[in-house]
Amino acid sequence: MASVPAVLTSEWTKIRTVSSTTWTLICAFAVTVALSAALCALTNSQFDDLPDAERATFDPTLVSFSGMILGQLAMVVFGVLVVGTEYSSGMIRTSLAAVPRRATFLFSKIAVAGVLALAVGLATSFASFFLGQALLGDHRTDLGADNVLRAVFGGGVYMGLIAVFSMGVAAILRSSMLSLGILMPFFFLVSQILSAVPGAKNVARYFPDQAGSKIMQVVPEAMNSEPAPYGPWGGLGILLAWVVAAVAGGYLVLKKRDA
Repeated sequence: MASVPAVLTSEWTKIRTVSSTTWTLICAFAVTVALSAALCALTNSQFDDLPDAERATFDPTLVSFSGMILGQLAMVVFGVLVVGTEYSSGMIRTSLAAVPRRATFLFSKIAVAGVLALAVGLATSFASFFLGQALLGDHRTDLGADNVLRAVFGGGVYMGLIAVFSMGVAAILRSSMLSLGILMPFFFLVSQILSAVPGAKNVARYFPDQAGSKIMQVVPEAMNSEPAPYGPWGGLGILLAWVVAAVAGGYLVLKKRDA
């Protein structure tokens, strides 16, 4: 029977020796920081042209996370690959033969990948913030301002949780292609479109990305956005509930179905 430390070591070896997962995390960092920096520079140059309502509720911290919409997609890919690759390659049978306790296998995988995603998410969040504030010029803020540290730290946690949520979905669907085919359009298209549709946006605000991203907001109703029925921590709690549900569902499927 494999011990937990041995399983954790095995999962770490799987992740670091697969180039696709490594490059996905690098892309998550690079794309988020680069796009955020570009949009911060553009915002600074065109600040006087913004509508009065947006200038009145300008949130420099939130603007520095403008690239997060693409960065989170890279985190989705990472989470799906961590779990789904074993199914597509057939290695899941070997893994479960070596670690017959399925809870130990799945939760060790999620723990190792989740900690790595969190570390990359925090590095991405802080890098985006510092570079973005430097490019915002006179409109910048700093970590010492009220709730800014919470927002920056929360940005990293948000990216990590999105990755873990994707791992849970991949464990439920047992397919990388199917998981990506559902999650990518959901985060990039469906969630964004429904959040702008009257009536539907009341439901969309409880989607994992819409709710969780509130943790990165410092100014209430930032950039003239509509108020939400929950605050930053409430939004993160909603995202966490989605994560717990996805992981629990993944475990139940793994427990009840053959590899």
